[in-house]
Amino acid sequence: MSTSTPEAVKKLLENMQTDLRSLSMECKKKFPPVKEAAESGIVKIKTIAARNTDILASLKENSSEVVQPFLMGCGTKEPKITQLCLAAVQRLMTHEVVSEAAAGNIINMLWQLMENGLEELKLLQTVLVLLTTNTVVHDEILSKAIVLCFRLHFTKDNITNNTAAATVRQVVTVVFERMVAEDERFKGIVEQPPPVQGNTNRRSVSTLRPSAKDAYMLFQDLCQLVNADAPYWLVGMTEMTRMFGLELLESVLNDFPGVFLQHQEFSFLLKERVCPLVIKLFSPNIKFRQGSSGAASPAPVEKPYFPICMRLLRVVSVLIKHFYSLLVTECEIFLSLLVKFLDGEKPQWLRAVAVESVHRLCVQPHLLRSFCQSYDMKQHSTKVFRDIVNALGSFIQSLFIVPNTGNPAATNAPAGGSGAQAAAQGGPGAGGQGGSLTTQAAFEYRGTWIPLMTVSVQGSAKATYLEMLDKVEPPSIPEGYAMSVAFSALLDLVRGITSMIERELAKEEEEVAVRREANPDQNAQAEPGAHLVWEEMVSACWCGLLAALSLLLDASTDETATESILKAELTMASLCGRLGLVTPRDAFITAICKASLPPHYALTVLSSNATNLNNKAYSIQGQSVQIISPSSESHQQVVAVGQPLTVQPQGTVVLTAKNIQCMRTLLNLAHCHGAVLGTSWQLVLATLQHLVWILGLKPGVGGALKPGRAVEGPSTVLTTAVMTDLPFISNILSRLFESSQYLDDVSLHHLINALCSLSLEAMEMAYGTNKEPSLFAVAKLLETGLVNMDRIEILWRPLTGHLLEVCQHPNARMREWGAEAVTALIKAGLAYKHNPPLAQNQRLQLLLLNPLKELSNVLHADIRQKQLESVLQILQSQGDSLGPGWPLVLGVIGAIRNDQGESLIRTAFQCLQLVVTDFLPTMPCMCLQIVVDVAGSFGLQNQELNISLTSIGLLWNISDYFFQRGEAITQDLEREETALQKQAQEKGEPLNRPFHPAPPFDCLWLCLYAKLGQLCVDPRPAVRKSAGQTMFSTIAAHGTLLQQSTWHIVVWKVLFHLLDCVRKSSTTADKEKIESGGGNILIHHSRDTAEKQWAETWVLTLAGVARIFNTRRYLLQQLGDFFKAWEVLLDHIQSAALSKNNEVSLAALKSFQEILQIGTPVKDSAMSTEALALAVMCVPPVLIDPLSASGPGRHLLRSDSMLERLTCYNGAELQAPPQGEESALEDAALWWSAWNTWYRTGTDSTRPPSGGTGTDRPSFVPSQPFLTALVQIVPALYQHIETGFSMEDLRKLGVILHGAVSIPISSDASPFILPSYTEAVLTSLQEAVLTALDVLQKAICVGPESLQVMYPAIFEQLLLFVEFSCKPPQYGKLETKHVANAKYNQAEWVALNYVPFAERSLEVVVDQYHKTACHKAVINEKVLQNIIKTLRMPLGLKYACPSESTWKLAVSSLLKVLSIGLPVARQHASSGMFETMWPELANAFEDFLFTKSTPPDNVSIQEFQKNEAIDVEVVQLISTEILPFANFIPKDFVGQIMTMLNKGSIHSQSSSFTEAEIDVRMREEFSKVCFETLLQFSFSNKVSTPQEGYISRMALSVLLKRSQDVLRRYVDDERLSGRCPLPRQQVTEIIFVLKAISTLMDSLKKTQPENVDGTTWAQVIALYPTLVECITCSSSEVSSALKEALGPFKDFMQPPVSRVQNGES
Repeated sequence: MSTSTPEAVKKLLENMQTDLRSLSMECKKKFPPVKEAAESGIVKIKTIAARNTDILASLKENSSEVVQPFLMGCGTKEPKITQLCLAAVQRLMTHEVVSEAAAGNIINMLWQLMENGLEELKLLQTVLVLLTTNTVVHDEILSKAIVLCFRLHFTKDNITNNTAAATVRQVVTVVFERMVAEDERFKGIVEQPPPVQGNTNRRSVSTLRPSAKDAYMLFQDLCQLVNADAPYWLVGMTEMTRMFGLELLESVLNDFPGVFLQHQEFSFLLKERVCPLVIKLFSPNIKFRQGSSGAASPAPVEKPYFPICMRLLRVVSVLIKHFYSLLVTECEIFLSLLVKFLDGEKPQWLRAVAVESVHRLCVQPHLLRSFCQSYDMKQHSTKVFRDIVNALGSFIQSLFIVPNTGNPAATNAPAGGSGAQAAAQGGPGAGGQGGSLTTQAAFEYRGTWIPLMTVSVQGSAKATYLEMLDKVEPPSIPEGYAMSVAFSALLDLVRGITSMIERELAKEEEEVAVRREANPDQNAQAEPGAHLVWEEMVSACWCGLLAALSLLLDASTDETATESILKAELTMASLCGRLGLVTPRDAFITAICKASLPPHYALTVLSSNATNLNNKAYSIQGQSVQIISPSSESHQQVVAVGQPLTVQPQGTVVLTAKNIQCMRTLLNLAHCHGAVLGTSWQLVLATLQHLVWILGLKPGVGGALKPGRAVEGPSTVLTTAVMTDLPFISNILSRLFESSQYLDDVSLHHLINALCSLSLEAMEMAYGTNKEPSLFAVAKLLETGLVNMDRIEILWRPLTGHLLEVCQHPNARMREWGAEAVTALIKAGLAYKHNPPLAQNQRLQLLLLNPLKELSNVLHADIRQKQLESVLQILQSQGDSLGPGWPLVLGVIGAIRNDQGESLIRTAFQCLQLVVTDFLPTMPCMCLQIVVDVAGSFGLQNQELNISLTSIGLLWNISDYFFQRGEAITQDLEREETALQKQAQEKGEPLNRPFHPAPPFDCLWLCLYAKLGQLCVDPRPAVRKSAGQTMFSTIAAHGTLLQQSTWHIVVWKVLFHLLDCVRKSSTTADKEKIESGGGNILIHHSRDTAEKQWAETWVLTLAGVARIFNTRRYLLQQLGDFFKAWEVLLDHIQSAALSKNNEVSLAALKSFQEILQIGTPVKDSAMSTEALALAVMCVPPVLIDPLSASGPGRHLLRSDSMLERLTCYNGAELQAPPQGEESALEDAALWWSAWNTWYRTGTDSTRPPSGGTGTDRPSFVPSQPFLTALVQIVPALYQHIETGFSMEDLRKLGVILHGAVSIPISSDASPFILPSYTEAVLTSLQEAVLTALDVLQKAICVGPESLQVMYPAIFEQLLLFVEFSCKPPQYGKLETKHVANAKYNQAEWVALNYVPFAERSLEVVVDQYHKTACHKAVINEKVLQNIIKTLRMPLGLKYACPSESTWKLAVSSLLKVLSIGLPVARQHASSGMFETMWPELANAFEDFLFTKSTPPDNVSIQEFQKNEAIDVEVVQLISTEILPFANFIPKDFVGQIMTMLNKGSIHSQSSSFTEAEIDVRMREEFSKVCFETLLQFSFSNKVSTPQEGYISRMALSVLLKRSQDVLRRYVDDERLSGRCPLPRQQVTEIIFVLKAISTLMDSLKKTQPENVDGTTWAQVIALYPTLVECITCSSSEVSSALKEALGPFKDFMQPPVSRVQNGES
């Protein structure tokens, strides 16, 4: 309840009166003055109460009087009274009704009591109440009150002492609180301080207000007292302790820092009095060295005194904490001292309190920052902050190095310690017993074991020894206490600094962001000042921290401690990263990395980094701080044994639980602070890679690491503890790389670079070994790429660039993963929903596909396989949306080479098939050309024949596609073309496109044709064949789409170029026999050399080109240089025809025939345009049918536009060209060109080989089919050139025909060509020759007069052939065997059986002569004579002819010819045209009738008689056709005939014949006819000249004379022979003679008597007696003949007439 309410006042008055009454009662007897005073006091109070409204105020005014009775009461020194009085006084004080004067009196009274030692506690209480309830006490009174308390502090009574101490403390506080309150009151009033008067030691106190002055005086005297000097103000002090003084100083400084900071006077005190004092008091501690004896020094050194030292440190802590800014220099000294106290040579308790003090500093990061700014950042100043940290570090190290009071662990480790070791070595079993055994947390290093205690809550420095204010003797410090405090201090230091800097960084970033928003143009930057401080702080402390933390980490045996250390290292690393301090960042990371790996694990990245650090040994006051490498003796639980990742196998390494814990920290670091790692990614990842390797994690799909099977054999051993951890670790590892999506671009690049360099190392390591490589980096590159798809552009190049290098690595597993990664990334990239989508971002799409293309440069088949498989997958999933990526994809498919095995090519081909079947419509038309090229390249590869063949099929499908979508493709291409042209113009360069300037669509076709053209000259026959067929079919089927100008290119660049190549290859092809076609395929003998296989190609090609020329003639004729093209084509035909290969040459002629059969299309209205178009296109209906839906009304072709195009391209072909002069002329030129080609071909192929003897086998002899074909061309060709065909041409033709017929055939071919000898059949060649001549003859026949002069030439040609019957032609000097004698198995040349040919020719001659005998030219050229001359040979040979039919035919022909020719000859007798014929004819008769050859022995009688009948026929011809017209015939000729007849009639024969022969040879009938004719002619009355008659008469007489002789001889021989019959021949002869006589008798009978010469009669009659003599003969035949001969003589038996009458000549 407040003291000023009316109730309170009323109560107060009552109480006071009561007190006074009590007082007066007590003092009634002993102290009457007191009693009186008390009573007057009561009256006084009542008066005041009655008179004044403000009772309290007036009480205060009169307080001296009011208090007086009580003071007097105290003066009695009577305890009871004194107590009563003191209580009453306290009551007044409480109501604040004591004036200054009264207070003075009270104090004085109390002082007396104190001096008398009365009521000490009550005194203290009273002073306290007086001073706390009001502010009336000042100056000397105040000082007196304070002194009073001090004095009571030093009494003999403990309670009093303590109470007094508490009171002093409170009073001191009150003094300062008053000052604070006073300052508050005077806050806004600015006072002009009076000028300073002199520099007294009291330092111008006059300027201070009352309360401030009191405080000042008090504080000054405290300093004096501590310094053991006399006080200025606290007069009356008798004794004082330093400890108490220091405590008071500390409390003032700690509680009222504002006072010292705001008032100069106080600041001055701090500087001038407190600091020197502290420094002075510290001196014993500084100089003292533990273990150094006092005697050694000249003066004995004062020993450090624990209570003072500890209190000094407390003061220092306060000074530093609150007045650092005032006392910069002094603090530097304090801090340096503090650092020194941590020295190992100082007493343990001193080090302990020092470490506690340092801890206090460590929890004040802002203070630490100020140190850094004030000292470390100043040029010539001590690096205080650095020293503090380093001192902590070396302190910790020293604890390990210098054994403290506790001995090394081995001797007296506390139970917990040995337990810990037991657990660690017992493996998971011992430690796994739940809570049964808790190991004490401790550090252990090289045998020194230090337990770890909980000393304070994190972030607050709760000291133990600094608070031991009651202890005078230094306490014993438990083992591990100092270490534990130092450890906490370190952790707090790190935590404080990092959290402070990070808070400020965050704030700064926010401000920058806000400024950016407000002012986006300006590039807002933070002020550099703050950054410099932070950087300096970190730079100053990191070495010491790292040294200490690394050591602790290595020594720690407790998981929680380890965790704290790791967290500290982690936060430091992260902070350094944020501040961009690379070296410290890397150092901390290195430390964590090293701790993760097994001890002494060789990892270059880390060791190189550590050497950099180890070279920086930090010396702290002569004591060097080494960054300690982990020792291997830590007693840790082993959780995994694995293989180190090194080039050489090096046994196994061990991972402990701590390693795994560090690994987790490392993962955490990378996960949470990836953005600041920068280049340290390398360290982190390298370490992780090694750990992953040791733990045996292997990459799986998408790059995530999974616990693999122990690949390297049994060396990897994992405990169950770590096994359960593995999934977690692998999960974090994955998450780590997933979190890369939150990194900024720069950090991401650092990560990628680090992974790349790691991977490069792994690659280095994997060279030359087939050991499993480390795939960590590759797997993680893949993972990183996959999660950063949204900004893949920025990392794509480095990422894929590196992976492509991996793909080229010789180690298969490494490559395989490289390829896996690249392809997975590409597939993911294409499948990812980019923004904008890929379709609108062509650049990105090409970027993504580019590595796919690059993979083509890798030579390893497994990589290419992977590449192609992924292409297949891309096609299947994204084929529709590839757009501008098509060229790249196609490039990949087409990048096949022959050195890549079959399977690769097969996979690539699958891709191509997929493209052609599914994606042609979706790709840009510009890519179609690439598709053609790629398909072509598959055709050209030589690994897999089937693929080559199938790819040719694909080309056909592609061409079909072009045909169907022609319209759309053309539009697209033309659009594209326009754009390209524009670009080219802008650049000022020509448009670079194959086959420019043909239209783009045509170029597409040309590329297709060009590709097929290349395939047509492939080394493999099957490919050539297929390509050839496809190419010609395509041109035939789709050629109509081409522009006219394009045809020019097709002809020259495609077709003729192809022909050239084929011709060249064929002529140079190898003639070696190919044994088999690979595998077990047998090759037909017609294809068993390369030459023969090429021949087939040549045949196909030539035929194809010829067909195109045939079907597209009218289109081609409009190209302008058709004639030139025609010439070239003919040249090709000629060279093929003359090639030394029968197949080629024959086919060439077939092609020749084809191009000659071109006729103008039939103008038949019934023939529809469609059919016509198809006919022109030469497309078999089968091909066209599938292209259109059939149906009655359906037009056959695709679209109207297509039909229009067809008609516009084919317009030329659909109408025959106008038969104008020019075209006729041009046609003639074409045909004559063809004729010349034919002539050259014919001449060359039929020219006989020259030189050499018959033994040399000629190089080449044309085959019969070839020659036949050659000759068969003539009729067709002749039709076109007949108008200009000259005699010269005919002669040329003749030479060739003759040559052709003369050529023999090889005996092995003869069975197929020749009829068996007995059949008289013509070969087809001979047929052809005759046909050709027949055509000519027919043409001449109907031709103009000018032509008909050619008749004789044709006769001449035919007659030459007729001669072949007897004299087969020679082919050079080649020996030919007659066909009958040829043995089929020997390679000889066989002459043909020319007889049938000659005979046919002869028939033709006869037939022709029949028609043309009267023709002028025939007469003039003596054709008849030539015929006769030619026939002489077979006639003369007669039986000697090769074939019997020949001479028979010759005779019959002669007879026919003569029957026609002789009348003509007679007709022109006068002209002398036939002069020379007659002797020829006579000779012919002579040769035939009296042949030198003898009939064969086996001639039957019937045969002989038939032959004789032929002879008879000839004689009859003479008698009917010649002799009757003797007067028109030259006389010589007639004479010759007569002689012949004469010869025939007597038919002399030699006696050498056997009887049988004579019998056969006696041609009785013939003789008879001759004889008759002779006689008839002899006795005819038409004898024109005596000479003729004479000849016949002569002949007759000779005949008769011979008959006489024969008869005579016969009679004689008969007589002699007796019984023996005469020889047959003689009998025959006699019979013949007898017959002749009878014939003669007949003739004489028929003749006019006047025509017969007289002598003849005489001779005839003279025969009679002889005949009679013969009657006796025994032969019945002779008898019958004799009978016939004697019969006619009856006509002579008449009476004689007178001789004179008859006369005599």
